[in-house]
Amino acid sequence: MARPPFTKSFTQQLPIPEDAIAAAVAVMRTGRLHRYNTAPDDPGEVAELEREFALWQGQPYCLALASGGQAMQIAMRAAGVAPGDAVLTNGFTLAPVPGAIAGVGARAVLVEVTDDLVIDLDDLAAKAQATGARFLLLSHMRGHLCDMDRLMQIAADQGICVIEDCAHTMGARWNGRLSGSFGTAGCFSTQTYKHLNAGEGGLLTSDDAAFMARAIILSGSYMLFDRHGAAPAGDVFDEIRLDTPNMSARMDNLRAALLRPQLRQIDTAIAGWNARHDLVAGRLSHVDAIHLPTRLAAEQYVGSSIQFCLPGITAKQALAFVAQLAQNGVEVKWFGASSPAGFTSNHHSWRYVAAQDLPQTDRILAGLFDMRLPLTFDLDDCALLADHIIDAVATAFHSEGGK
Repeated sequence: MARPPFTKSFTQQLPIPEDAIAAAVAVMRTGRLHRYNTAPDDPGEVAELEREFALWQGQPYCLALASGGQAMQIAMRAAGVAPGDAVLTNGFTLAPVPGAIAGVGARAVLVEVTDDLVIDLDDLAAKAQATGARFLLLSHMRGHLCDMDRLMQIAADQGICVIEDCAHTMGARWNGRLSGSFGTAGCFSTQTYKHLNAGEGGLLTSDDAAFMARAIILSGSYMLFDRHGAAPAGDVFDEIRLDTPNMSARMDNLRAALLRPQLRQIDTAIAGWNARHDLVAGRLSHVDAIHLPTRLAAEQYVGSSIQFCLPGITAKQALAFVAQLAQNGVEVKWFGASSPAGFTSNHHSWRYVAAQDLPQTDRILAGLFDMRLPLTFDLDDCALLADHIIDAVATAFHSEGGK
């Protein structure tokens, strides 16, 4: 008996909570949307968001920004990345990560990834040694954390400044420690498909006072740095305020008003994503042709999407696999495609990055598929999605005589 097609949208998020809508309307009624245009004795929504996110993240400093991409660029500038510097990053990530490196005029050095979709720490150590790179923009791509203890030991041994891209790991932990709190800075996104939804937006956290003072001036604070919710003491800015350019990348009060109520509900959202992820993963794990990334015991993840590999699949089979799923309403992205599509691309299409040889990463991407799991799906929806994937896997390999 044929399965019913899947009919829900993969891009439909939950509605903005009513208390967030009320907060946004209140901001609009004042007309005070700019973060520094606040009434006397009112810190403003952005400053309050910075204070609340810093507390939630367990870091003393937080800066709210216009996007996650701007969080990465400002973090690199504040950390001292200069034009022409080598910056290590994952060979498997999304385009905004190498784009941020290009945006500051630096040179991306791509590091291999493992079958478990995390940065290859042996290759990281070797490339840091070979290139002399002293910066790592670490992408926790699609919510997968590497062995953070070993990574930070490599960084300490080789004098590498670590900046974490946590766009997919807000709330994830390694040995109980939140992602974004290991390196000099954690960069977060509040774009619609991330864990908090403001349409666009970014958050930058750190425990380094001088770093954060530079970041705040870079963000476009003018001389209003004392009006931030989680900033260093004023004297830290004495020289930095005169030496640091203004890049105008501020978050506004309207977006912050949308985010603050969502932050209060994030633990509930994480539990919901993980329930959906684990149901799909549990079903797929029974199929020999499917490889699921292994997660180490120290990792607590946020499963807002799921990734799986079909080792040995040909390009023709992969295209047919994606097409069969699409016919049944299931949107699965393939990272091995020769051309970028939507949000999905690989290092071969990043022509602003020098071409690099990544045979291990290319082998993995050739069979790597990705699927969003929004909270608008219920568990029955997820079971149906898993069954459609299993059916399509069987068809793909049977069509050319199996694996």
